[in-house]
Amino acid sequence: MNSPSRSGVFQAGADERMEAYGESISFDRRLYRHDIQGSIAHAEMLASVGLLSEAEARLISDTLREIEKELDSDSLPIRFELEDIHMHVEQALIDRIGDTGRKLHTARSRNDQVSTDIRMWIRDALDDIDQKLKALQLAFLNRCDQDLDVILPAYTHLQRAQPVLAAHYWLAYVEKFARDRERIADCLKRVNSSSLGVAAVAGTTLPINRELTAQKLRFDEVTRNSLDTSSDRDFMMETAFVLSVVASHLSGWAEEWILWSTVEFNFIKLPETFCTGSSIMPQKVNPDALELTRGKSARVMGNLQTLMLLVKNLPMAYNRDLQEDKPPLFDSFDTIFAMLDIATPIVAGSELQRDSISSRLEEGYLDATTLMEWMIKKGMPQRRAHHLVGAMVGEAMNRKVALKDLPLETFQSHAPEMDATIYDCLGTENAVAAFVSYGSTAPTQVAAQIKDWKAKLTS
Repeated sequence: MNSPSRSGVFQAGADERMEAYGESISFDRRLYRHDIQGSIAHAEMLASVGLLSEAEARLISDTLREIEKELDSDSLPIRFELEDIHMHVEQALIDRIGDTGRKLHTARSRNDQVSTDIRMWIRDALDDIDQKLKALQLAFLNRCDQDLDVILPAYTHLQRAQPVLAAHYWLAYVEKFARDRERIADCLKRVNSSSLGVAAVAGTTLPINRELTAQKLRFDEVTRNSLDTSSDRDFMMETAFVLSVVASHLSGWAEEWILWSTVEFNFIKLPETFCTGSSIMPQKVNPDALELTRGKSARVMGNLQTLMLLVKNLPMAYNRDLQEDKPPLFDSFDTIFAMLDIATPIVAGSELQRDSISSRLEEGYLDATTLMEWMIKKGMPQRRAHHLVGAMVGEAMNRKVALKDLPLETFQSHAPEMDATIYDCLGTENAVAAFVSYGSTAPTQVAAQIKDWKAKLTS
């Protein structure tokens, strides 16, 4: 049987190799619920403008719901000659109700039909991603009270830099994933425009009501130009970009915790249920889930590149190249879903190695910047204070002691105006307590941020 998309203009049937080459049912089947929703709304709109009778629209809608149940149970036969999920649904409808089913495609093309289905699918999938990101935020936030008394070394250039509260570190990821959620909300503004009714490329001469179908399908607006709409995949590229940023954040987190779980760092113990062993080394507990997260992020970013290259140089309106837009999009969503489903329990179930962290916390002169700023508050120019603290750190390194263990006479040999109150800012605990700026690791600031995020995420 030839595809229903082949009109009477063809004198010969499609080559079986072409049918196999051109099919997309193997990957677009997941759009079936949205395709049926869109078709029901389209039928109801056609009835409202007199292009279908109320009885015909009702018959079409009832039959489509029956087909949906068959697709739910995988009992609808899949036929490659029908190409895609849209033709499978339409042909099943025609097989059941004949000419009334053939009327459904009035005033629409597969171009606007596919675009509408994808927009609805992305809308729902982004809502799911948003909820998973919120769950991950809560996992980090719930650690804040649990780890409020822990101080960690913060790193720049992978060198110890300054001390921060562990809760401040957890809140940094709450912030990152909040921006991801903001990007999702902004992306949805452009996703949530109805393509239905622009037809193939120029619109239709039939008196349709595009606003009505948009309303029925919970779109915020209708697209404004039929030429642009039939070729537009900006909303897919933007979605893929948003998912790529999420992947980047997850990959960065995974990399840090891979390092933290090593013997060399020994900052964190990962849940054993998300680790694996070695086939030859019996002592190994490998952070494979985190390594896979780091690796899978490349797939998501590569899918964005695929979509951008796919639409590059395409002429205006629909081209069959665009059939290839769905596999990378679907793969990005599937991958991010999996990454988030793994991340949340790992964050919730990991344990900070408190003794290991505290035993080395004074290493690396994390209080040096705080000492410099203490000297600035005493009236010393920043550049002079910076130079002098560097010299003091050098002297402490030679003696193999912390800054707080240097005698006052040593400090005064560099700057005679120093007095005993200098010890109030030395040591990691004092250094953390000295912070005051908004957004810093100051305990009062962190406590306020925790309170604010609890209100935002639990209300």
